[in-house]
Amino acid sequence: MERARASAGSVLVVEDDPDVRDLLVEHFKDRGFDVASTRDGRAAVTALAREPSRYSLVFTDLKLPGADGLEVLEVAKAANSSIRVVIITGYASLDSAIQAVRLGAFDYLTKPFSLGQIDLILHRVAQREALEDENRQLARRSMEESSSGILPIVLARLGDIEARLASIERLLRARI
Repeated sequence: MERARASAGSVLVVEDDPDVRDLLVEHFKDRGFDVASTRDGRAAVTALAREPSRYSLVFTDLKLPGADGLEVLEVAKAANSSIRVVIITGYASLDSAIQAVRLGAFDYLTKPFSLGQIDLILHRVAQREALEDENRQLARRSMEESSSGILPIVLARLGDIEARLASIERLLRARI
């Protein structure tokens, strides 16, 4: 699988288990990401509020000291709507998964997980970013085309049609 790379910003790992945190940090570094980490939710919330555009991706545990992963998710999305947040938990439940998705989580990963699962998530993030870039380019091209002549031509033709319809209506009224 092609290695995913951050298109902008960096990854924030929020995990109170030092072994899991170190594993994730090293894995992301090996894939070319700039990585920051913290062991509690309150520090993550502060970092996200202080530099909202720094992070493009957050991997956060659900159960954390200070603030839980859902609060980290809410603050991250409020600070930067395009950020991708992945919730990681050893206490998975349908309720917490639904709540995470409703709050805008990109994914929900249960422990224990494999690094292959992380790579799949990174691949999906890269695919989503590519699609969003393509959409922006198409929208920009559409705006350029409409301002470079296509829209004025369509509007002129619509004006001609309206004028003809008005003329036909006048003729019909004159015959009645």
